[in-house]
Amino acid sequence: MSPSGHLPPAPTRRLPQDAVDRPLSGFTRDYVDGEQVPRHAHARAQLLYATRGIMRITTDAAAYVVPPGRALWVPAGMPHVTAMQGPVAMRALFLRADAAQAGPAGVAVLAVSPLLRELILAACSEPLEWDEAGRGRHLTALILDEMARAPALPLGVPALRDPRLLRLAEALRADPARDADMESWAAACGASPRTLTRLFRRETGMSFGRWRQMLRLSEAAALLAQGVPPARAAAAVGYASAPAFGAAFRAAFGTTPGAGRDSDVR
Repeated sequence: MSPSGHLPPAPTRRLPQDAVDRPLSGFTRDYVDGEQVPRHAHARAQLLYATRGIMRITTDAAAYVVPPGRALWVPAGMPHVTAMQGPVAMRALFLRADAAQAGPAGVAVLAVSPLLRELILAACSEPLEWDEAGRGRHLTALILDEMARAPALPLGVPALRDPRLLRLAEALRADPARDADMESWAAACGASPRTLTRLFRRETGMSFGRWRQMLRLSEAAALLAQGVPPARAAAAVGYASAPAFGAAFRAAFGTTPGAGRDSDVR
């Protein structure tokens, strides 16, 4: 980070998918548990999707947990870090500027319908320079339509910059169920409760309680994607009541915790 508090420009990672003269191209790669792609950016927008494993993708503004059944839309030129939790089978799409207009304006976690999932896999099986008069053209048209219809989900947790807040965030990610009050967190982080409250508002635009809820639900989504039963996932992230967890999960993601147990592998 620079003395002004801004992160330096991210290096551009150049792949054939960034340059091929097609509106859309597929990218297929399997990663091992713990593998990480350092902070970088691409010349084209990406739809990052995995049929297996959990991707933890961090931009300069937020951290995202992307389990199977979800995809992360990353606009062109957006710096990000990708870390793998468990073996990850990535099946991503790169979109040329004209095709990328079908996607959101900013980073977003998108729900992947069964149709969109199969379309992504089909596009990844096409050659890099697919026949513009053949199957690839039809796949692209359907993908862009499905992608434009995909609902966005609040699986992003605003990033923190202040070292005191970072200590708090690391402790909570290690133990999301930790139920300390602001006074206890302040003592552990070397700041007053008033200072921590002010810093959270300044850096995230929300209260500590709201930020912690987002983190807990995001971590719960990762557990559910690994097949953890909803009651155990609720307890692991600090919900004493399964009904309360279910209500918060439905309010955030528009689905039940049971529906989040997607461990589809292909």
